[in-house]
Amino acid sequence: MASAVLDAPATTKVDQLDRIRLELATLNQISDNEKQGFLKLIGRYLSGKSEAIQWENIKAPTDEVVVPYDKLADFSDDPVKIKSLLDKLAVLKLNGGLGTTMGCTGPKSVIEVRNGLTFLDLIVKQIENLNHTYNANVPLVLMNSFNTHEDTLQIVERYADSKLEVITFNQSQYPRVVAEDMVPWPAKGKTDNAGWYPPGHGDVFPSLANTGKLDELIAQGKEYVFIANSDNLGAIVDLKILNHLVENQNEYCMEVTPKTLADVKGGTLISYEDRVQLLEIAQVPDEHVNEFKSIDKFKIFNTNNMWVNLKAIKRLVEADALQMEIIPNPKEVDGVKVLQLETAAGAAIRFFDRAIGVNVPRSRFLPVKATSDLLLVQSDLYTVQNGAVVRNRARTIPQNPSIELSGEFKKVGDFLKRFKSIPSIIELDSLKVSGDVWFGENIVLKGKVIVEAAKGEKLVLPDDATIEDKVVKE
Repeated sequence: MASAVLDAPATTKVDQLDRIRLELATLNQISDNEKQGFLKLIGRYLSGKSEAIQWENIKAPTDEVVVPYDKLADFSDDPVKIKSLLDKLAVLKLNGGLGTTMGCTGPKSVIEVRNGLTFLDLIVKQIENLNHTYNANVPLVLMNSFNTHEDTLQIVERYADSKLEVITFNQSQYPRVVAEDMVPWPAKGKTDNAGWYPPGHGDVFPSLANTGKLDELIAQGKEYVFIANSDNLGAIVDLKILNHLVENQNEYCMEVTPKTLADVKGGTLISYEDRVQLLEIAQVPDEHVNEFKSIDKFKIFNTNNMWVNLKAIKRLVEADALQMEIIPNPKEVDGVKVLQLETAAGAAIRFFDRAIGVNVPRSRFLPVKATSDLLLVQSDLYTVQNGAVVRNRARTIPQNPSIELSGEFKKVGDFLKRFKSIPSIIELDSLKVSGDVWFGENIVLKGKVIVEAAKGEKLVLPDDATIEDKVVKE
């Protein structure tokens, strides 16, 4: 990814890095491994080197590179075979995010999704069911950040009596740098949490190794780790994918799914210089952005569900070979312009041998990023079976309804109190709600529905109402 290096006329980039190294040495909040990782990252950034994508060299991946899900070989449902597969697997959930965008404090994974169950509760139930059904031992691994670590430790205590091994570790903690001079902010006295950041989920690979958890999993006989965001309710263990990877010795697999108009900015897989590679919109030359967004040319996007061989991770981390593209993320925090440098786990695909994508059904991508997503998964559109959120077959339309809720619904607490019960949306195409709107019980929504409360007015939809293809106003 091209990254614009901030000008530093008074010093060379080498001098700048030496100064950062000295400032970093004064900070005792982080480990030597974290300091070295940060120095490598910022050193690469300051060098200004980038591997610009040559657009004319991009090729569409073949079915051998991005395997259609329905082309994966069926395999025996013999419980002994399934147990042997599961015993090679660990499930890792990226658990470093907070629920602040939805008005919650603490880890996002503890937001209640359905029937009082949180994301984490559902994940635990899924893996417990697998282990119980097949007498397997799939551990749940949680990668926390310094923002979520303490809360998560308390939360996992509730699973102490479950037949499930829960392993936790922290990803790296890096200092934000002040944009004007590239000095680590904590070295200027900003030592509270605002001075630090977790450097993206690409950090999962070195952090697994640095914390000893990678060696621990390998010692247990684990061969693959399934990595996914904790808020993606569709990211459940899939034995067909795991079997394919084991049979074909693929070191890395990225799950992709067909792109819709809502996904045009999502990263996609390409064949580039005889390797499979993730292409992100930030890497695309300006003159080709519209082409990148086309769902005709680039038909798939990255779900951030990944399957990775553990020994391959160890080999590449020890060789310092995972040089993923740097994502510069400028922010303003407490009135100060700062920069944080991040990497994404999907970008690592090009460093692994026999890496592939699998074009999976859309059902494996069900993220909850906002209360509009929460409305979908709390509705009769889904049920929960053994911790898995399963789509109601009564919905005959492949796509989910599009939901747009105004700011009054943004926070989970406000969202919940505005519904006596979640409406039936099996036959809904789209819903747009704006203003001070309140929903009664047992409401049924069908077709295209718009509900608008006039400014300063409260609009209450009555119990037992059926609203179909209507605009409802105060």
